Amino acid sequence: MTDRPLISRVHLDTGALLLAAGLSAWLLWRPELIQGLPFALRLPLVALGVWALGATFARPLVGGIERGRLEKLVNGPWSQRALWGFALVLIGRAWLT
Repeated sequence: MTDRPLISRVHLDTGALLLAAGLSAWLLWRPELIQGLPFALRLPLVALGVWALGATFARPLVGGIERGRLEKLVNGPWSQRALWGFALVLIGRAWLT
């Protein structure tokens, strides 16, 4: 029996990339999910989306580079949580409208 985890880091990164690509396409298809919000709510949501999607798309590019701060920001636990939080907000927004 091996001590390998059932879900490896590669699988998690691939799943996160697919989720980010799906969210990006969904927002292109239905921009009213964010446009319908008041500006005070829209601005933080756009900032969260830029961070979450940007960090997810940059993660494979940063993997081979030894850059301390950039690698910490992209591979940190907050970037993964931001992606899932952004996805949950969009799903909740779509469900309510």
